[in-house]
Amino acid sequence: MLTRIERHLPKLTNAEKDVARWVLTHPRQAADATLAEVARACGVSEPTVIRFCRHVGLDGFREFSRRLAETLSRPVSYVHRDVGADDKIPDAVAKVLDASIQALVDAREQLATMPLETAVLKLLKSRQLVFAGLGASGIVAEDACHKFFRLGIPCSAMTSSPNILQFAAIAARDDTLLFVSALGAAGDTVAAARLAAERGACVIALTDPLSALAATANIVLGSDSREDTGLYTPMSSRLAHLAILDALHVSLALSLGEAATERLKASKAAISGGF
Repeated sequence: MLTRIERHLPKLTNAEKDVARWVLTHPRQAADATLAEVARACGVSEPTVIRFCRHVGLDGFREFSRRLAETLSRPVSYVHRDVGADDKIPDAVAKVLDASIQALVDAREQLATMPLETAVLKLLKSRQLVFAGLGASGIVAEDACHKFFRLGIPCSAMTSSPNILQFAAIAARDDTLLFVSALGAAGDTVAAARLAAERGACVIALTDPLSALAATANIVLGSDSREDTGLYTPMSSRLAHLAILDALHVSLALSLGEAATERLKASKAAISGGF
């Protein structure tokens, strides 16, 4: 919750920034305070506090209090620490695992506010589903395609800029394109998302909720990334994306009901000698 507030800080109004800074400085006091108490402590109106809550992706003050309390009640906090050139191997390994654990803990928190039901309803009506990603995100896209096609929805994975752009240019209104991108800043990815949206296709973005890609999408599965990708390819964010797509896959399977169960059984039997 605190990380989310920090990331949204630049886009808040001046009054909302006053609320954000007070919460970041006094998180435990904020978690126990009433709406009136927070407004009074920040020197702003109660409607400003409510707007602040909504601008950081929450329904209102009640959800803000609950989410903040959950964040502060975690027994362990795996603080992200970048691996340095002078680190010994055991220290480097511990840092990588700590970052991965924290990424999954963060993903669990973010899932609670993701529009998964909206995404599932769209997928149920889709003619085909295309997972698009470049580099490490392309591997995540391919993994998702491997899972989702077994539910009976025509799926494909596109992991190169030319293919993604060309498909986006001919996408139909009943197609869904799910873009995977840790930063959501790659020019070709954003251009393809814009092309697909202009064609009337549904664009779902699994990415940084403040990114250019998110601004183009119809549905945003916001996933913040804390890692430094200047030297290494994305690691902990990739794990978070895999977990979020698994959650979306399970949600879709549950919505399909018995039909999904039969398809999953049949696909498993086909490679285990069951036929």
